[in-house]
Amino acid sequence: MAIVGSLLAACATVAPEPVAPAFDTAAAVRAVRAAGTVLDAELSVQPLRDPQVEDLRQDADALETRGMFQGAADALDRALAITPDDPALLQDRAEVALLLGDTSAAARLATRAYQLGSQVGPLCRRHWETLAQVRLATPSAADGMPASASVEQARERREACTVAPPPRF
Repeated sequence: MAIVGSLLAACATVAPEPVAPAFDTAAAVRAVRAAGTVLDAELSVQPLRDPQVEDLRQDADALETRGMFQGAADALDRALAITPDDPALLQDRAEVALLLGDTSAAARLATRAYQLGSQVGPLCRRHWETLAQVRLATPSAADGMPASASVEQARERREACTVAPPPRF
């Protein structure tokens, strides 16, 4: 009996380490887009768009809806070839980069969009939430800071983007 018990004990395996859940790219993009919801009492500036660029954006939206993220990225890249400094277009491309799991491109694009944009309003909040999501996905790449601190800082900057419109008399 002791031999059987010893053999069974030798067969016992140690439970594997729990695996961290994979980064949910779709949830990250939903969070980014939710942060960009226009608030009732807020300044929101919408620029005029080039019709060719708008067609490519609509193509990208349709491709994204069908789950064809690389096709959406390609359409947005073609639009960026026409208007490379469009902050909204750069932000759209950052979100598709998140969907593709390319967090470094998402961070680079969102940062550039923020630098070129008005730095207030819904689009600004999308930039900073993108950076928060990137930091959640890649805590070791968060500039040497603890992931929670850098996410918190990005979200504080996100909230600072909300600006009331000037009073009208």
